[in-house]
Order: sequence, then structure tokens, then C-alpha cells
Amino acid sequence: MPRKPRIEFAGAFYHVIVRGNQKQRVFKDAADFQKYLLTLTVYKNRAGCRIYAYVLMNNHVHLLVETQDVPLSKVMQGVNQTYTMYFNRKYRTVGHLFQGRYKAILCDRDAYLLGLVKYIHENPLRARTT
Repeated sequence: MPRKPRIEFAGAFYHVIVRGNQKQRVFKDAADFQKYLLTLTVYKNRAGCRIYAYVLMNNHVHLLVETQDVPLSKVMQGVNQTYTMYFNRKYRTVGHLFQGRYKAILCDRDAYLLGLVKYIHENPLRARTT
């Protein structure tokens, strides 16, 4: 069964969730976190999108992204592919780092923005208590 196409348009807000394959760690040290942020910054600047909130956990990432002319799929493809190549080279592994297709939940700017920013920033606290 084919996947449904994403709804993408300039000015769209997305809650993006990227998980490690089989819940594996995608960040093993501080340099990994920095590399992901640098990669994200490069693609953000290329695409002209805005990132309003983010959290990098050991095995997953949450982002709040507003797109412009470049579709979110192109941005995330570049970020995930570039970071996966770095990770596989550094740790001498092969194959997929991230679990399947990233989740991108289209959000209403007015109704959910503040609550979503709070959710993203509190994610590390919730993870420690569960």
C-alpha cells in the first residue's frame, strides 16, 4: 500500500519527529549532537526555513519547522542523509540510522504553536521520569 503524500506548502508549520532505527541511539557523544545541529543549520539556511524549537534526545529528535519555498521533504532528506553518512563513517557501521520515514505533523500556527513549543522543550524532562 503506497504512502500518502505529505501536505506541503510555503508557510506550513510542522512538528517533525525523527527516531533512531529500532530505538537505537543516534547521538553517542557531544560531537554527534553538534554535527547534527551544524547539518540542520546548513540545510535550514539553504532552504530558507525557520526552526522555532528543537530537542535532540539520545535516540530521537523533535523539531518545529516553518517551511518556505523548499519542501520539508528535501530539507529532512538532506539532514538525515548527511548525518547518517557522518555517523556510519565515525562508528564504522552501515545501513539505516533512522527509523523509516520521519513523522511530520502539520500544525495550526494559532491553536497549537505555544503548546507544541512547550511540549518539545519539556520532552527531556518527561523522558527522565518514565
